[in-house]
Amino acid sequence: MGAEKTSEDRWYVLRDLARPNAKNPAYKQLQAMPEMKDCVFVPLKQHVFMEFGKRVVRFIPYMPDLVFVHKSKEELDPIVRKMELLQYRYVRGGKQFEAMSVRAEDFKKFKDAVEQTDNVEYYSYEEVSPRIYGKQIRIVGGRLNGFEGRLMSKKGSKFKRLLVDLRECNLAAAIQVESEFIQIVK
Repeated sequence: MGAEKTSEDRWYVLRDLARPNAKNPAYKQLQAMPEMKDCVFVPLKQHVFMEFGKRVVRFIPYMPDLVFVHKSKEELDPIVRKMELLQYRYVRGGKQFEAMSVRAEDFKKFKDAVEQTDNVEYYSYEEVSPRIYGKQIRIVGGRLNGFEGRLMSKKGSKFKRLLVDLRECNLAAAIQVESEFIQIVK
């Protein structure tokens, strides 16, 4: 029973081996499955395309091969076996074939923060150096009320950003915050 609970309380990190310009990548196939309705998350970023001479803004995956799924490993295994372009990401330096996953509580905080705004910047954990992030902060009030993270500082930027990270899978998101809602945590 203990192994089942930890398995269900995780988001598994998967790889989509489809080409970035594929019409029907694995994450769209997963989202189309009725049993996967609210269990699939793909970090998206805004991108401007030129179509028929007009600029069009669309959301595209931040990393074309990155997919998060909230199912137990037992439920996910048959789906991964069935879809030939989908596979688990494995922990580097971990046990052999140890699937990469994120605790549900950590992922919920990350997902909730990211879904609060359309203007999210994603970074790999190597890109986020101690020079970029500053003090530990808490947001008091506004749309991100209660969120905690580090204050991100970029030279020349007018905006303050909250840095929310998922260390387990080497991903961080910077979310724009209003200055009046920032409280420094000691």
